Amino acid sequence: MITSIENFFKEPGKWKKEYAQLRTIILACGLNEELKWGKPCYTFNGSNIVLIHGFKEYCALLFHKGALMKDEHNILIQQTDNVQAARQIRFTSLPEIVKMKAIVKDYVKAAIEIEKAGLKVKLKKTSAYAVPEEFKKVLKEYPELKAAFETLTPGRQRGYLLHFSQAKQSKTRMARVEKCIPDILEGKGYNER
Repeated sequence: MITSIENFFKEPGKWKKEYAQLRTIILACGLNEELKWGKPCYTFNGSNIVLIHGFKEYCALLFHKGALMKDEHNILIQQTDNVQAARQIRFTSLPEIVKMKAIVKDYVKAAIEIEKAGLKVKLKKTSAYAVPEEFKKVLKEYPELKAAFETLTPGRQRGYLLHFSQAKQSKTRMARVEKCIPDILEGKGYNER
């Protein structure tokens, strides 16, 4: 497990040079560098602005309030339909990052201005998400679980609802619900073990 920023950048891996270049660009914008979720996260006055992360096919900058940004170059990507606030700029090579350096810097500065202005992404309410029938049934039969679920933060509630709903078969949805009961009772979000 990566325990420091320096260890993240020293780790061997597919995107090592790309990560280093992205780091240089972001630090030139005056943000603070922290390790969050095992990734380099850049903050302004304690608020998350942008995160560097990588996947099999690409590495990316994830802007935490990207949905509020003007995307003049049409490069911001919503990872999935369920992602409400964050947007990514994806890269597949170091030359691509070098070529886009000025644009990336402009986007980082725009993200900082959004934070300075105190703008917030209006998120869908948890009530807008479908509650799978299997989970409804368990909540009805298990009042303690219902109370524990209702005390979770809206984000944690949405995480569980999305996890349960993504299963195509009722049997799988029920297995997911049963597996998550202990975590819900402990006040944990999905995958917070």
